[in-house]
Amino acid sequence: MSVKRIGVLTSGGDSPGMNAAIRAVARAALYNGLEVYGIKRGFAGLLNEEIEPMSSLSVGGIINRGGTILRSARCEEFKTPEGLQKGAAILDKYGIDALAIIGGDGSMRGGVELSRISPVKVMGLPGTIDNDIPGTDYSIGFDTAVNTALEAIDKVRDTAYSHERVFVIEVMGRHKGFIALEVGLAGGAEAILIPEVPYDLVDLLDKLRESYERGKRSSIIVVAEGAARAEDVKKFLQEHTPYHMRALVLGHMQRGGSPTAFDRVLATQLGVFAVQRLLDGHTNEMVGVEGGRLVAVPIEYIHTATKTIDLRKLEVASMMAI
Repeated sequence: MSVKRIGVLTSGGDSPGMNAAIRAVARAALYNGLEVYGIKRGFAGLLNEEIEPMSSLSVGGIINRGGTILRSARCEEFKTPEGLQKGAAILDKYGIDALAIIGGDGSMRGGVELSRISPVKVMGLPGTIDNDIPGTDYSIGFDTAVNTALEAIDKVRDTAYSHERVFVIEVMGRHKGFIALEVGLAGGAEAILIPEVPYDLVDLLDKLRESYERGKRSSIIVVAEGAARAEDVKKFLQEHTPYHMRALVLGHMQRGGSPTAFDRVLATQLGVFAVQRLLDGHTNEMVGVEGGRLVAVPIEYIHTATKTIDLRKLEVASMMAI
């Protein structure tokens, strides 16, 4: 069955560059003579029939905007057999025979389950600041989130130096430490705590004491939220060192803001590639980039594989912290 009408939605947590991806999917589809429908608020919007036709003008002026013009939401109903059947019926009602899903692994899983009960072709685009999806070197939004956190850390370091303080800075990453590792290495952090590597606060305490004895009066410690809470780390260290300690949680600010050039280009390339794969008859795939090349992997792959962090970067960061 050839594709004639494509739907596009964003689901799960928002990430900078989602708008660029929406724009790319819409314009690539229109360029190839397809009709395009925007589905608002993810799968929840699908079940509520928040579906509107899109034109080239619908996506004008959004490549630089953070967030998602289609908005996003999580939907427990869609995880049920009844919800899936309802979603499939609504897609059939609107004549949507292909669906581009921009989101994380949970969003991809929803697409797979939908395709099992519906003839709709599904193509996933990895959109998450966590960069934890296997099958792609980078996900849409990761680079922007790293640069947002890095800008904040650079500013905090000025204050840390001026007032001779240690700042424990918590970044996002409940299960993976990709953001923390990248930001910590780029920001010259004296220590980086990530979920993938066991750590001992006593060892960290010893390093800080050694630094103090060498005359170092300020430091930055970057912590992934899944490894520890900044306030807890600060409290422990404060009780055992002469340093003045501060804890800072960057939180959801890492999800916002105008996407970097890298994320805009990545999102655009993936959006165009996703449409082309659908036109070529492929389905149940996620598009990504590996080694600088555009690739497509079965969506099921991301639920059976695990994306591992490059621990060599942690070794380099430790080397730089002496």
